Amino acid sequence: MSMKDFTPGAFPALRPRRLRQADWTRRLVRETTLLRSDLIWALVVHDGAAARVPVPSMPGADRLSIEAAVEAAIEAEKLGIPAIAIFPQIDVKKKNALGTEAANPDGLVCRTVKAMKAAAPGVGIMVDVALDPFTDHGHDGVIEGGRILNDESVARLVDQAVVQAEAGADIVAPSDMMDGRVGAIRAALEKAGKTDTLIMSYAAKYASAFYGPYRDAIGSASVLQGDKKTYQMDPANTDEALRECALDVAEGADMLMVKPGLPYLDIIRRVKDAFALPTYAFQVSGEYAMIRAAAANGWLDEDRAIRETLGAFKRAGADGIITYFAPRAAAMLDA
Repeated sequence: MSMKDFTPGAFPALRPRRLRQADWTRRLVRETTLLRSDLIWALVVHDGAAARVPVPSMPGADRLSIEAAVEAAIEAEKLGIPAIAIFPQIDVKKKNALGTEAANPDGLVCRTVKAMKAAAPGVGIMVDVALDPFTDHGHDGVIEGGRILNDESVARLVDQAVVQAEAGADIVAPSDMMDGRVGAIRAALEKAGKTDTLIMSYAAKYASAFYGPYRDAIGSASVLQGDKKTYQMDPANTDEALRECALDVAEGADMLMVKPGLPYLDIIRRVKDAFALPTYAFQVSGEYAMIRAAAANGWLDEDRAIRETLGAFKRAGADGIITYFAPRAAAMLDA
């Protein structure tokens, strides 16, 4: 073959498959790496006696007692999972229209935080700042005449965030989507001397169909009146997500979250590119349930699906992922 027969920049000079021919070459050139340190373990706690209570729509992601949550924190430390996000299912008798139990310093969330931090101080504990697990109407705010009242809701969220921080929570994560709540919470934390408490804002939280199993898990599905479209974002919008993030950054958010995850990979990319702030995706209950159901029917390889979806969040620009799959994924991943 003479040089005149050779065309640089084309086949056969370029054979991209050379870089894919062996496991070691694939690992050597891999652009996105998923690690245990990218995971935040989402789990639901309850105030009953049973150590674990199955959630039919979320097989394997049981509600845990405080004692079982402590064991989970110890497990997370051993697995190298850096943080756990806890969500409560409380006794229905403690729910009311204002969600007052949310600010109870002796309530389920605060007792769980204290116990987990005592058992595994090296694991970060993230708490949800929202009223829906505590209200008898299932909404994230105070209702009057069928309307969600923004400022009155923010006042209640501030009280909730402060007691959670005082209980030892490392990250408070307002998920309510009320206007101005990040700034109000940051000011209250400063006043309370909780200057090191991180705020991870659910900055771009969409009014999604993928939350159903979670609402089953916390017991709000059966009581929710109407929908949440007046405060959670329209799934059709992208620029709005950037405006929401910009407001939260200005108000003192340390980290930003996009929720749900897989349907909004484009939003993750835009948020990360725009703000260069630690950005997280939430692989929500509906995403978890779909993978588990498909795997149970033999329609896909569950472990591969877990790794592939978690990797998609990293590839889109997420610095980490909140997921119910965290312990399962950690067992498959490098540190």
